[in-house]
Amino acid sequence: MKRFVIFLAVCAVIFSVSIPASAAELNIPAKSALLMDIATGTVLYEQNAHEKLAPASVTKVMTMLLIMEAIDSGKIGWNDTVTVSEDAAAKGGSQIYLKVGETMTVMDMLKSVAVSSANDAACALAEHIAGSETAFVAKMNARAKELGMQDTNFVNCTGLDDDPEAQNHLTSAYDIALMSRELMLNHPDIQKFTTIWMDTVRGGTFGLANTNKLVRFYPGATGLKTGFTSAAGYCLSATAQRGGLGLIAVVMGAKTSQERFAGCKSMLDYGFANFALVQPEIPGENSVNVKLGTQNQVSAVPSEDVKFLLDKGQVDQVTTQILLDEVVTAPVSKGQKIGTLTVRVGEQVLAQVSMVAGEAVPRLTWWDLFLQMLQRIAMAKPG
Repeated sequence: MKRFVIFLAVCAVIFSVSIPASAAELNIPAKSALLMDIATGTVLYEQNAHEKLAPASVTKVMTMLLIMEAIDSGKIGWNDTVTVSEDAAAKGGSQIYLKVGETMTVMDMLKSVAVSSANDAACALAEHIAGSETAFVAKMNARAKELGMQDTNFVNCTGLDDDPEAQNHLTSAYDIALMSRELMLNHPDIQKFTTIWMDTVRGGTFGLANTNKLVRFYPGATGLKTGFTSAAGYCLSATAQRGGLGLIAVVMGAKTSQERFAGCKSMLDYGFANFALVQPEIPGENSVNVKLGTQNQVSAVPSEDVKFLLDKGQVDQVTTQILLDEVVTAPVSKGQKIGTLTVRVGEQVLAQVSMVAGEAVPRLTWWDLFLQMLQRIAMAKPG
């Protein structure tokens, strides 16, 4: 009980740090750090962000990304049974003490990885997806290359660095943010696990406790992954969302666990205090007249999802202007450009986005035109 009270007191100190007014005031006590907006990928703060360092178990962000991609693509299912190999059972460090031949569902194993950073479960899932950890690591490095993670080389799926080869297991705060963004942006179901504070597996007989204390103590926390080895120091990729704004804060090489949490909290506080994600409203119902088409009008919609990360003081200055073609001649294809959307902050143009046809409009056939002519004649008043 005394230890628990001390733990709460430490957390109270960590989570009462004042909010920096500017990025210049951020001084993160770690080898490297970075703050990124999830929606746009904008870097809001960086400190030695491309320095190649050992990530420890933050490695498992990529492991979880590949697992979620396998699930979402249908390659594996949540309730698939995973059988534990000798290699998986032999993993040290954080674990759920899997036995050789033991079986567990993909869901429970992923929960164990996300909540308790279980190395044995991570290896078992890697083998289940790729056949071996070595083959899975090749997929990790290929995916890292696709994401533009130029500072990264993975050697294993866990982040363990207790063998000589693992000295080459390196990444950077920037690259961690890239893979964290991909996971959180495109696979939101992972938050069902990364937001768990305490849970169980094995039918309630084995308890899990989240290693990420922000999940319990930081409002809006959505994840993501802690890491620690004596070589890597204390690392953390922390994600949170408030008012539609999602942020990723990364700390690598902190000297203490408290410093990594305090560092990420300071960056998140700074981001939420100073920035907002704005999706400008599209004024009115927009359409363009169609000549010689099977319908007289076609709807006009933006060609892409328009979102901007702005300083909070600029939000009320956002204006939009839409210029559309007066008329288009059929056939009109879906996605065909028929206008332009301009978004401004004050007099500054933030972006110009194409307005495109929301649906296809076929051209009238000669027979259709002939029938229309006959209909006009029939409806014409005599005399």
